Amino acid sequence: MRLRPDDDIYRAKLLFLGPKGFTLPVHLPYVAYPLFAVVLAVLMFLRWVITRDVELFPAIEIALSIVLTSVILRQVSPDRPVRAVLRTAATDWRRDRAAEMRGGRARSRIVVRETIR
Repeated sequence: MRLRPDDDIYRAKLLFLGPKGFTLPVHLPYVAYPLFAVVLAVLMFLRWVITRDVELFPAIEIALSIVLTSVILRQVSPDRPVRAVLRTAATDWRRDRAAEMRGGRARSRIVVRETIR
């Protein structure tokens, strides 16, 4: 269960409600638009690398971009900006892959120098 913060600063969301007089039926934060464009560009580039073909209307890439953008934005909050969420995901992915290549889980690097009595 998520609790709403009681601070007004955290309640204020930067939302684009649509053009004046034509309010959109969804509330999208401003950060969603450039994030969607970047995710769409990456997916279109990956498809081009794989198939060497670019479609006139990339429906599959648009649908995947909407899903990936919503998954990323679920983790975003005033305390965790998009950059931090993406950095955390990339770090977790790299560390898990490195541990699998070594043949097991990553070992802890904690060294105890003295015991507490």
